[in-house]
Amino acid sequence: MKLYGSTTSPFVRRTRIFTHSIAIEFISMDIFAEGRDCLREKNPTLKVPFLIDDDKSIYDSRVIYRYLVDKFELSAPSIEQENILTMIDAASDSLVSILLLGRSGFDTNEDKLFFNLQHERINQVFKALQQECQVGSFKEWHYPSICLYCLLDWVLFRDLLKLSEYPELIAFHGLHQEREEVKATDPRVC
Repeated sequence: MKLYGSTTSPFVRRTRIFTHSIAIEFISMDIFAEGRDCLREKNPTLKVPFLIDDDKSIYDSRVIYRYLVDKFELSAPSIEQENILTMIDAASDSLVSILLLGRSGFDTNEDKLFFNLQHERINQVFKALQQECQVGSFKEWHYPSICLYCLLDWVLFRDLLKLSEYPELIAFHGLHQEREEVKATDPRVC
């Protein structure tokens, strides 16, 4: 199996952390430069990560996760965990949009419908994730916890959001910083 992706993507990183004990070759690529041709050739969505397993191509981190859960007969997430993953993915998608728009020269703090909707979603999700932390949804180190960690660390890495109003999320992040698989996939050193 080969996992393709960039070292800075939170979606790629969550997959790398989840698969740290599975024999998967990681192919690092710069999707905005020389890796773009490979991306076009192998993944019509033009997104990372994607996984190639023999003749199968899997195009999304959630689908890769589901594929690996089925392949290795791992425990599937509960509906509550799926909802948490949906929140994490929604905030991640909005933050990626904000980052790319900012890099494209747009002022994403301008009072425009698209920007306002993204910021509203991000705020709502982070409040809900704070509550999920408070009720213990992330006590175990499982796929939703991995995804939350990757989102939080990416937000800090890219300086996209001030987390000071989310003390439970800050504490969660600090609790997992020294994990071997977290350190091995840190975008600051990869």
